[in-house]
Amino acid sequence: MNACSGKLTTGGCLCGAVRYVVKGKLRGIVNCHCAMCQKLHGNFGPHSKAKKSNISITNNKGLAWYKTSEIAERGFCKLCGSSLFWQPFQMDSTGIIAGTLDDSASLKTIGHIFVAEKAKFYDINDAHPKFQNSSNGGLADDYLKD
Repeated sequence: MNACSGKLTTGGCLCGAVRYVVKGKLRGIVNCHCAMCQKLHGNFGPHSKAKKSNISITNNKGLAWYKTSEIAERGFCKLCGSSLFWQPFQMDSTGIIAGTLDDSASLKTIGHIFVAEKAKFYDINDAHPKFQNSSNGGLADDYLKD
């Protein structure tokens, strides 16, 4: 569902108080192992990504934003607690938590970031690229184009 322009991908939170639609391309899944993702997700954060202009919030009854750093904020549902988005202030894309997509079957993991911060209770045993910090554009579609 993600590779062709014009395709629509839907998603939302656990209780339905936040729903969204993404038009067009989604990036493959990047697993973020940073300390913040560990706190938010209980482990790593599996993020897809879309251009901000391609994301429409269709129900924002529960949507709230929390500024987690000087570079980004995170969107979540204030009713059920679902983590939904990672939105950098200076980029034209938004990270979408993969588990909030209604259908993620067409997306595959493409890499790991912030592995230097990963929790000690698990190992990363796949062959995907691993970055000690940010990938800084080193992964496919890090900089999405229409």
